[in-house]
Amino acid sequence: MEIQLSSEIISKIPQLKLGIIEYKNITVGDSPQMVKGRLQLFQESIYFDLESKNLIELPGIQEWRSIFKTFGKDPNRYRHSAEALYRRVQKQNYLTTVQSAIDINNFFSLQYQVPIGIYDSDKLDGPIKIEVAEAGEEYFGLNGRMNSLENLIVSSDQFGAFGSPFVDSTRAPVTETTKNALQIIYLQPSTAVNSAERLTESLMKMFTQIHGGDASFFIVGNILSRL
Repeated sequence: MEIQLSSEIISKIPQLKLGIIEYKNITVGDSPQMVKGRLQLFQESIYFDLESKNLIELPGIQEWRSIFKTFGKDPNRYRHSAEALYRRVQKQNYLTTVQSAIDINNFFSLQYQVPIGIYDSDKLDGPIKIEVAEAGEEYFGLNGRMNSLENLIVSSDQFGAFGSPFVDSTRAPVTETTKNALQIIYLQPSTAVNSAERLTESLMKMFTQIHGGDASFFIVGNILSRL
């Protein structure tokens, strides 16, 4: 699937990189006990760690707050999805398991402090453009309400925006009927290309160990590295 990063984003955040993973013939279902256990233990570890740290000073949280601010979105009102997860953990409102694809997404988002979106690619019509939404753009999100997208980075196909590092829409969520999926990792701009590749490949391998199927990945950014 062709993925394009808009010139506006590149000009303002030249080091921005996205990890892109495409999955084919996967099987989504209940998470294995290993994943459930690791997700719970990791959240408990984060909770205790945050007792002695300021959440918004964590590198990944801080970098994506800065990106929102760069494009004119108040990060105190519109918190990127990784920060939202961390705030839940800080309140001991721990994430419960949903299904295998979402659980893996949440685990890696917490681990690397970055927003991650995963979508049913059979419900998308490419090419995909990563761009900044204009005034008046909105969609109904997985948070259960209509969301203003103005000045947010969004992922769009020919039918319009379907995802964002803030919250995804209800148009193409991965469910237990999903067979083909697209995963977007909104990496920290400071991440080196080789580190971005390792992180993306690590997520891809864990995902396919659980869901089967075939997968490939590449990095989108000012410097394109493709496998």
